[in-house]
Amino acid sequence: MKKGLALLLVIVMSLSALVGCKNNAANDTAKENTKDGQNVTNAPGDQSAGDAEDTITVLLPPVSPTYQDYFDEWTKGFHDQYPNLTLKIEAASWEDVTQKLDVQVQAGSPPDIAFVGAGTIAKYIDTGLLLDISNIATSDMLNDFDQNILNYYRNGDGLYGMPAYAEVHGIGGNREMLEAAGVDWKKVQKEGWTFEEFREAIKAGVIKDGNTVKTYGFVFACSGVAAADYLNIFVKNAGMPDPFTKDLKYAYTSQNFLKLLEDMRTLIDDGSMPKELSSIDAGKRWNMFLTGQTMITGKGLSVFERSAKLNNDKIDAKDGSAVEGSIKADYIILPVPTFLGNKMQAAGAIDGYVMFRGKEEPTSEHLSNVAKAMYYLASGKIAAVTCNDLYISPVCETGRQAMANVEQPEGKNENNTEAAQLLASQISEARTDITPELGAAAQKISDEVMVPKFQALLANEITPKEMYDAVKAAAIEAFGKDGVVVD
Repeated sequence: MKKGLALLLVIVMSLSALVGCKNNAANDTAKENTKDGQNVTNAPGDQSAGDAEDTITVLLPPVSPTYQDYFDEWTKGFHDQYPNLTLKIEAASWEDVTQKLDVQVQAGSPPDIAFVGAGTIAKYIDTGLLLDISNIATSDMLNDFDQNILNYYRNGDGLYGMPAYAEVHGIGGNREMLEAAGVDWKKVQKEGWTFEEFREAIKAGVIKDGNTVKTYGFVFACSGVAAADYLNIFVKNAGMPDPFTKDLKYAYTSQNFLKLLEDMRTLIDDGSMPKELSSIDAGKRWNMFLTGQTMITGKGLSVFERSAKLNNDKIDAKDGSAVEGSIKADYIILPVPTFLGNKMQAAGAIDGYVMFRGKEEPTSEHLSNVAKAMYYLASGKIAAVTCNDLYISPVCETGRQAMANVEQPEGKNENNTEAAQLLASQISEARTDITPELGAAAQKISDEVMVPKFQALLANEITPKEMYDAVKAAAIEAFGKDGVVVD
């Protein structure tokens, strides 16, 4: 009997030890899955901790030429990585995406994730629906990005997005036409050019058949909201790299702004740009470049070199899908001219993914899932594929590592590569000191006054002074007389 009791005691003690080991292992696993207080991956089978089924909605434009072609593959890949999560992507065109998002935000039902430019986050912060992700995303996620680029999504103490890329917005020209007009484009790429030099160059680029213009010197897409691109890109080289000075005074009440408007109108009056510029959209301006109707086009992107090359290949192959009436064209990256003796200041386009909430308070588990989806889209292979498609380098370490396994484009113009790198080095620092309130007010002036007035200026319906006065009046109303530049 004593032997039986002893055996029973041994068995009980063994079972207790086994249970203890399992509990310790579970605790160790939970610790490993937590970094800086953020739950990274949940314990298996713990539905309440984040393994419950969840759907993340996303609104995305055609970020690169083939970007939207990958949506099915990326959706499947995300579900394979997180079997309990579903990525539901809605595609939109560049022309529609901003309007669609704004309508959804105003209705209080935005997608979980949207693709927006860093420069527009202030107006969404003002709605109360854009979320600060600094305490939602893990530190591992955020530390993957180049911090100077990530900072473009900071506003005040908050962080409101993950960057997909950093691109330079500029202009670009047809190599053969530039050389025929006497433009030393290699020198311009390295040293830049003044407005006066640019003005004479595009005059020389105009080709006429009698009184009919066959080729303009310069065309920029200005239909609808695209007019803001033209103005925002050029204003940086007129001594106003941001809407606010370092002492937070609204900059576009400066006399430099009036002079810039006068110069921009002059390019149309010279006959170097079409009189109907305000009606030319992005598609038409690119068609005009490929068909030889303009020597220089804008806005210009690195990827346009690839787009032109693909069309050239189709022409050589007598492929019917080449743009109708197009000619072979080598795309040359060019800087925007400088105004009034100011230095070159490239317009940086830092675009990426932001997180929204709806009218109802989202659960912490859902927010954690949305962060996973944001990082999935902004990093690693997707970042590499996207940036490679755009002829630029990723802005996160995992993207650069993945780039080694992505097939690189052939025949890339090294002069363009060097020019793009030089321009990228001239992108101004992120202005995290501009408060959400100031940013939203400036965006409102841009949307409601600056863009419509600029389109009217391009259409010759108002004068540069009338536009300047309208912007100045709106600025004083928004910021007060002491809150604007007076010179």
